[in-house]
Amino acid sequence: MVSDQQNLLAEQRRALILDEVRRRGGVRVNELTRRLNVSDMTVRRDLDALARQGVVEKVHGGAVPVVETSTHEPGFEAKSALELGAKEAIARTAARMVAPGTAIALSGGTTTFALAAQLLDVPDLTVVTNSVRVADVFHAARRPGSGEARPGAATVVLTGGVRTPSDALVGPVADQAIRSLHFDVLFLGVHGISVEAGLSTPNLAEAETNRRLVRSARRVVVLADHTKWGTVGLSSFARLDEVDALVTDAGLSARTRAEMAEHLPGLVVAGERERAEGDGR
Repeated sequence: MVSDQQNLLAEQRRALILDEVRRRGGVRVNELTRRLNVSDMTVRRDLDALARQGVVEKVHGGAVPVVETSTHEPGFEAKSALELGAKEAIARTAARMVAPGTAIALSGGTTTFALAAQLLDVPDLTVVTNSVRVADVFHAARRPGSGEARPGAATVVLTGGVRTPSDALVGPVADQAIRSLHFDVLFLGVHGISVEAGLSTPNLAEAETNRRLVRSARRVVVLADHTKWGTVGLSSFARLDEVDALVTDAGLSARTRAEMAEHLPGLVVAGERERAEGDGR
């Protein structure tokens, strides 16, 4: 219990530090020690952890944001190693939004990949996905040896398309397949989210495929850990008012939560008392 509380406090501190770095363009260690009322060593450990996540760059006496080009797209393996606890918490929470017998869509991404593993026991789902990784999760869950579907196993529709570094299938083939489909809920992973840019990705073709997914869904649920806030990719594909709910983690600062709540119908924080305003558009 004590260890869990310490980890939570560390996550909260690091979220505040990251928020300050992005908002001010940099922070100094001595400023953070005063503001957070912790030791110099604690701040330096927090900066080390954020630097390992690739969200800040340590400089003499403090830290600055990592400057990535808007077209930089990390591979699936690189992204899957980041924020594992947050993604698992988000996936467990999002899974409770899925009713048996419904048609859902899962976009590409490491958080939607984590969600897929949580849905294997939900009976009679139809799953549309443009993610090879997500499709593999459901395929591996088929009855061992026989290749036959176990009772109640999901029916998976995998779009075609060109494979991106994040193992999503995009482009005209994927767009055409999605255009003719309609699903109850879309669970959407994102590269970045902000008030100004909405949802964005560094891949132009993926942006168009994501637009198609959004248009085909009755309800859009975005899955994004706290590090996605403030990140802007090359191409925006949806405004925040097109999103019905955002499922995020407890690392999101109170200031950012308040800002997002002004622009999103529903905000759900995994691991805390969940609140969502409105059941749909």
